[in-house]
Amino acid sequence: MIPIAKPIISDEEIEEVVKVLRSGFIAQGPRVAEFEENFAEYVGVKHAVASSSGTTALHLALLAADIGPGDEVITTPFSFAATGNSILYVGAKPVFVDIDKETYNIDPVKIEEAITENTKAIMPVHLYGQPADMDPINKTANDHDLTVIEDSAQAHGATYNGKKTGSLGDMGCFSFYPTKNMTTSEGGIITTDNAEMAEKARVLRAHGESERYTHVVLGYNFRMTDIAAAIGIVQLKKLDKFNKKRIENAKYLTEKIDEINGIKSPYVASNVKHVFHQYTVRVEESNRDNLMEFLKERGIGTGIHYPKPIYQQKIYQELGFKGFCTEAESASSEVLSLPVHPSLEKSELEEIVAALMEFSKKF
Repeated sequence: MIPIAKPIISDEEIEEVVKVLRSGFIAQGPRVAEFEENFAEYVGVKHAVASSSGTTALHLALLAADIGPGDEVITTPFSFAATGNSILYVGAKPVFVDIDKETYNIDPVKIEEAITENTKAIMPVHLYGQPADMDPINKTANDHDLTVIEDSAQAHGATYNGKKTGSLGDMGCFSFYPTKNMTTSEGGIITTDNAEMAEKARVLRAHGESERYTHVVLGYNFRMTDIAAAIGIVQLKKLDKFNKKRIENAKYLTEKIDEINGIKSPYVASNVKHVFHQYTVRVEESNRDNLMEFLKERGIGTGIHYPKPIYQQKIYQELGFKGFCTEAESASSEVLSLPVHPSLEKSELEEIVAALMEFSKKF
């Protein structure tokens, strides 16, 4: 079986975890601080605040931006549910704006018309590893005095006009789930140049403590462990190498798929570095599920990212959210992600392409 994703854990990560276990200090401690410093430097910002997951990073970022009940946050419906859920967690309302049909990222042109007197922030998602079009998004935010929180959960090391994701807005939020471009097993991190927001996030992630047993606000237990950070420190050193292999794999797939009828390869904007967390093709709705089953029978893993816009999920329907994003709905019925991870062998890439060619001839 060729899996859709596969984390790469070597003896180096294992040895660093063993060191932490032997140290006796396994909760949040010096390794978390080291990881935060390293990740901030990598992204090109002054501060990084590690957390227990990408979702808690988003939650903390919204709280650090003073987003709460009655506020609205503009975001995309074409993402993992955590994007919208984090906004609900703080009592705010996600306002879903349709996507660009080529990049699958939020359409900057449509953001302006969604702004109301209650809008406080914009949360673009760098979907599949391709940065959203941040210049017009930031201009709109500046014009209306809005906070920009990047959901960078799928875009570690991606760049937009030469700048890394996580440094393009007021805050960036990353996930280190095992399927991501790098992992800490579970974990997340906030990146920012804003010292006040960083400090708020640090206090909120640790039960609202300003110092030991001094609780100044109602906080949470959203801390990362030194065990997770030890993995992250090693993985960060390998991230560029992992991304380089993803990009090479994607290039190979695109060159072959562009010669196959009925399957559209991913679009990549000219001013970005796309790091291919997912390699997502587009197939006509009538054939998408057939292709998924066809590849499964040949031992090739696939994924649908994502089968429905967030506002069509049951909880959002019960909360009264209505469907209105036609591009997101169309994409949901046609996208299919293929393996692109760094562990793939050339023979496996060839096997994937051969199966796609066979399917195209058959259907």
